[in-house]
Amino acid sequence: MLGSIVHVLGARPNFVKAAPVIGALRAAGADQAVVHTGQHYDERMSDVFFHELGLPEPDVNLGVGSGSHAAQTAALLTALEAEFTRRSPALVIVYGDVNSTIAAALVAAKLHIPVAHVEAGLRSFDMTMPEEVNRRLTDQLSRLCFATSPEAVGHLAREGVPVERVHLVGNPMIDTLLAHLDRFDTAAVRAKHGLPERYALATMHRPANVDAPETAAALVRHLHGVADLADLVIPVHPRGRANLLAAGLDDHPRVRVLEPLGYIDFVAAVRGAAAVVTDSGGLQEETTILGVPCLTVRPNTERPITITHGTNRLVGFEELVPEARKALEAGEASPRTDRRPPLWDGKAGPRIAEVIMEFLGDRSA
Repeated sequence: MLGSIVHVLGARPNFVKAAPVIGALRAAGADQAVVHTGQHYDERMSDVFFHELGLPEPDVNLGVGSGSHAAQTAALLTALEAEFTRRSPALVIVYGDVNSTIAAALVAAKLHIPVAHVEAGLRSFDMTMPEEVNRRLTDQLSRLCFATSPEAVGHLAREGVPVERVHLVGNPMIDTLLAHLDRFDTAAVRAKHGLPERYALATMHRPANVDAPETAAALVRHLHGVADLADLVIPVHPRGRANLLAAGLDDHPRVRVLEPLGYIDFVAAVRGAAAVVTDSGGLQEETTILGVPCLTVRPNTERPITITHGTNRLVGFEELVPEARKALEAGEASPRTDRRPPLWDGKAGPRIAEVIMEFLGDRSA
């Protein structure tokens, strides 16, 4: 018996990364369970992804909901300890850098359950980002570190992670993107949501950009500057929604505020955009493959390969409007398969599954 595997998922990026891994492990005959922590509890931020991506319904939803980092993480620790104790899995798989990820890694490590971290080794080197704290600690606790890019392997080596724990496998988020490419119908999403023929798309949710009212107000002023250049479509994340709307986000006549979109509609909207403005990590990766110019409103990125091999560039508030003008005037960037990051080929899920099955087989021998 190889033992069971528990996948811990909490937020929308986790679902996109997990789908190809769960599918490949299913094909390999693995015994799996999915624990949804409920960190994202809005149906448009979680449940819809299970339906659209063919994920199995969660075996349990812990329903932890939102809260401060301390309150949310404490609730996760308590709920996950009870779940892991009940299930006694042979392996816990965590994804990305959300609070559900670090909580699951901590609980599993203290229960002496091996942890596999999908998307290991990403580093912004900005410890003011909660995600940076989560990803660094998770990597130290993980027996299997699945890296999406070569520089991530280097980061793990410099931090003393033993080489036998590190596996360069590619990016499972890109597996999902490529698997659904023919479903991203830009014309259909324009008609469904009443979008103009030409538009820029924005998503903003990082605490540094939206949590403080004065910062959110400054961001809104610059987003209005982008809207002066082109219609701006903004599916608003629950985090920061109140501050952005209080700052007058939807006061500009060319700003279209939408509710959060499901995966298929969202990526279709991204695919049809003339440019993207974001502070999201995953969107930097998706625009790299789709060939859409991406302006990331952050001083750093844990995904520098999206700059060297993709369409991404970092901008500050003051640079946003002039850089948006350049991107919009340049027109669409073309997808460059010759510059696609190594192993971003749609086969990361099977590579991860192969390593996991070998790992579990060795432990059961």
